[in-house]
Amino acid sequence: MATRSRRNESAELPEAEAIRLAQRGDAQAFERIYQLHSRRVYSLCLRMVGNTAEAEDLVQEAFLQLFRKIHTFRGESAFSTWLHRLAVNVVLMRLRKKTLAETSLEELTEPDEESGGPRREIGAPDPLMTGSIDRVNLERAIEQLPPGYKTVFVLHDIQGYEHNEIAGLMGCSVGNSKSQLHKARMRLRELLQEAERARARESRIKDQAARSESAGKD
Repeated sequence: MATRSRRNESAELPEAEAIRLAQRGDAQAFERIYQLHSRRVYSLCLRMVGNTAEAEDLVQEAFLQLFRKIHTFRGESAFSTWLHRLAVNVVLMRLRKKTLAETSLEELTEPDEESGGPRREIGAPDPLMTGSIDRVNLERAIEQLPPGYKTVFVLHDIQGYEHNEIAGLMGCSVGNSKSQLHKARMRLRELLQEAERARARESRIKDQAARSESAGKD
């Protein structure tokens, strides 16, 4: 009965109190922190690795790291921000171990050399990526990005990190982060255009089949 009462109390703990108690080794308080933040950490991991089983594994690893390091939290930033960075580092470590370096973060190709067009500010808002975009197709396109592109795109355009923060997290320069984001956006536009063309072809085939069927009945 006492155990049940203790669990009920921990479930209602304010975040700040849960953090303070968890720093002292209180397991129930740590469980409360997990309840408050695990869903958001899972969402981050899933976006970065694109695999549910691996994302779940990374969540467990992130909270294991949190258990080891929560005593170092000093309250200089929001706890959610601090935990977010910890989780990003866990994912990046996993990605580095995979050695799926289809693109190097130290590779820097000027955008005007890639496109042959005028130089533009890399990392500036991309007008072709704004507006109404099919969410499903966008998610699919993100999953098809090379690891380096996808990581920077997720951190910057989805999670809201600044380039100097991404550079610090990933151990690259600000210029490299901007370059990767530019390339990611260019590749996403290509993938979305390909998806749109595929939908148009499918629609034409269906229309032709319907007309043929109608003509056969006549």
